[in-house]
Amino acid sequence: MQAIILAAGMGKRLGELTQNNTKCMVKVNGISLIDRTLTQLSQLDLARVVIVIGYKGDNLRQYIGNEYKGLKIEYIENPVYDKTNNIYSLSLAKKELQEDDTLLVESDLIFDDSLFPMIVDNPYPNLALVAKYETWMDGTMVRLDDENNIVNFVPKKAFKYSDVDCYYKTVNIYKFSKEFLRTHYVPFLDAYTKALGNNEYYEQVLRVITLLDKCDLKALPLNGQKWYEIDDVQDLDIAETIFAPEEDRLPLYQKRYGGYWRFPNLLDFCYLVNPFFPPQKLKDELKANFDVLLSEYPSGMRINSLLIAKYFHIKKEYAVVGNGAAELIKSLMEHTEGKIGVTYPTFEEYPNRCKEEQLVCFVPQNRDFSYSATDLKNYFADKSISTLLVVNPDNPSGNFIPYMDLLDLIAWAQKRSIRIVVDESFVDFSVGYENNTLLRDNVLEQYDNLVVMKSISKSYGVPGLRLGVLASSDSGLINQVKKDVSIWNINSFAEFYLQIYGKYENDYKRGCEKFIVERERFYNELQLIPFLRVIPSQANYFLCEITMKYSSAGLTNLLLKEYNILIKDCGTKKAFSHGEYIRIAIRNKIDNDKIVAAFKQLCMNGL
Repeated sequence: MQAIILAAGMGKRLGELTQNNTKCMVKVNGISLIDRTLTQLSQLDLARVVIVIGYKGDNLRQYIGNEYKGLKIEYIENPVYDKTNNIYSLSLAKKELQEDDTLLVESDLIFDDSLFPMIVDNPYPNLALVAKYETWMDGTMVRLDDENNIVNFVPKKAFKYSDVDCYYKTVNIYKFSKEFLRTHYVPFLDAYTKALGNNEYYEQVLRVITLLDKCDLKALPLNGQKWYEIDDVQDLDIAETIFAPEEDRLPLYQKRYGGYWRFPNLLDFCYLVNPFFPPQKLKDELKANFDVLLSEYPSGMRINSLLIAKYFHIKKEYAVVGNGAAELIKSLMEHTEGKIGVTYPTFEEYPNRCKEEQLVCFVPQNRDFSYSATDLKNYFADKSISTLLVVNPDNPSGNFIPYMDLLDLIAWAQKRSIRIVVDESFVDFSVGYENNTLLRDNVLEQYDNLVVMKSISKSYGVPGLRLGVLASSDSGLINQVKKDVSIWNINSFAEFYLQIYGKYENDYKRGCEKFIVERERFYNELQLIPFLRVIPSQANYFLCEITMKYSSAGLTNLLLKEYNILIKDCGTKKAFSHGEYIRIAIRNKIDNDKIVAAFKQLCMNGL
């Protein structure tokens, strides 16, 4: 068996990374693509490796030489690499193709070491490695029958998003028998290039073969094995995360601050959303209006203030909508002077916006990090603070101050001329949530020292829309925040969502009720894990103390490594110097059962 590597392309989309070197010499985590591929090939029993070179080919030839870790290396040069596509590069190797069974590999790939043995050891002589379609994939797709025969190749021009459930993406690693290459592929390759020229892709030949002839070409679907095709700098960034050394993977994921849809196999128990809202009908309504929402400008701040006020049934004068709560937090904290009372551990977006000398910190002296309104009053009574930050339920502890107690705290603060900022982003997950919100005109009017912050992303399950609200009867503050944010601070999709939400309020209530039931079930399941102490929560997450076997960092890394599950390691947050704590988001039953199963497997394996 031999391997043929197509490496003639220019890699223009990689910018300066390919100014002086061919695409396959780009490094992923310090190792070039070609070094990685040849090292993997060196583990096979190959007669030779033929590399088709073009752009900066001399650099590659000089770098690799004629031998690599015991592999014999030969070269074929494509002198018109800038005027042709890979069908021409492969046609230049048609003589070599007919001389042996062949692994055909494209040079811009990174993949698990298991892929080459997987395809070589399979008994079928003609195979294409394929992967179920995911949103990041581009290029040639295939359809399979029930026996993994390739029914047809779907070129880019024929791609339909309505059919993606039926698509598999070619990984661009093929195995062909010498007989198939002699009797099928090369003759069709000659005919195709003579008829249609050299500015095509070699998969088109396979497409023609599957359409016109009984073809002995099967697909070999991947089953969780990692791979990525690197065409541009974003691809490179994602690949460096996927294939990072174990000790580096977690920090790289964390630095992304989301965007995990680019990693479809990752199960995210770190970020916090409502798994039971929005309903499919709301999503369908957004989809039905996609064209106009994409092509039309959103309304300005005045209209969106009306919408957010309608959304929460409060006066428009009291509300300002934000591009996520984070935008509003930034503005609020920039205009907050004097000493600021804060309870740790907490959501650190607020204190991180302050100077260290501004903060007056309260840390509950118990293992659950629980506290009451009375605890806050007692601690801050003599601290001369001008602002008190209260996250309710708190993040990550899930601590909850009941509604009447919270009003008592707000009144206490008002008497002392203390502004109290209550972030109730998670309040809709609390038992009796409809009666727990402070977003009421009578409350805002009675307490002009009160500022209510709420992230719509979290409880309403629409983080991609980036929506938040700040509400207060303090007109000076509201006007200041409105001056800070852009007049078009939310997009048309977010605006339309605010516009139509009223039709789905009952769905939201049912979703919250469903969530509370699932939280109780999940809590009972987690309680059975011997190394976890689960702290009761009124939010959509559990703070858990690890009581044995693992550190918080160790368990977080182990779950990512073994199960592709991401949780929050609280060891990096303030106030966790004594004990090992993690935070686990509450998702739907299927996902929750997956992390429970992972925990149980760790117990069984003794890991």
